[in-house]
Amino acid sequence: MRWDHLFDDLAGQLEHELRAEEIDLQHEEERLRLGRLELRDRIAALHRGPAATRRLSLRLRSGLRVALTPITIGRDWVAGDLDDRPHHQAIVPLPAIESLMLDREQVVVSLERGPEAPQLAARLGLAFLLRDLCRRRAPLTVDTDAGPASGTIDRVGRDHLDLAVHELESPRRESAVDHVRVIPLASVLLVRL
Repeated sequence: MRWDHLFDDLAGQLEHELRAEEIDLQHEEERLRLGRLELRDRIAALHRGPAATRRLSLRLRSGLRVALTPITIGRDWVAGDLDDRPHHQAIVPLPAIESLMLDREQVVVSLERGPEAPQLAARLGLAFLLRDLCRRRAPLTVDTDAGPASGTIDRVGRDHLDLAVHELESPRRESAVDHVRVIPLASVLLVRL
């Protein structure tokens, strides 16, 4: 009878140790997963989450605060509706984001696992998106480290864009263009449509 208790105790200790080891392994896997998270991943998790957590409060490198509800997330940018200007959209390059200001629920949602549905936009870079706006001749405002400029994108290179600066209300005509501003993409903080 004493041997039965001894073996039961040993079996219980072994099972406890195995459970503790499994829990430690799960914690380590979670730490590794969190260590691989990128800002884009957290924004995508918020976008997939409940409607109440989708609105982002961003602080850009310039100190400008932007409230944005994401619609599309690209490889190095996020596009969405501006909350302060109904029916206006904006594109924010991820490197322009100084910080996300999240409430407690958003923090939890942003850390959740979840497979992202493969989308073409997730593979497209900022230059590709700007080339599309160039083709459409869309009037827009580009906020940079030096301030905003309004006009139409004439061309997009690998690391810069040419912005024909003119009044947003007037179409892009040579007579309306004040000057062409060549802007490095690294300086772009926000593109307002």
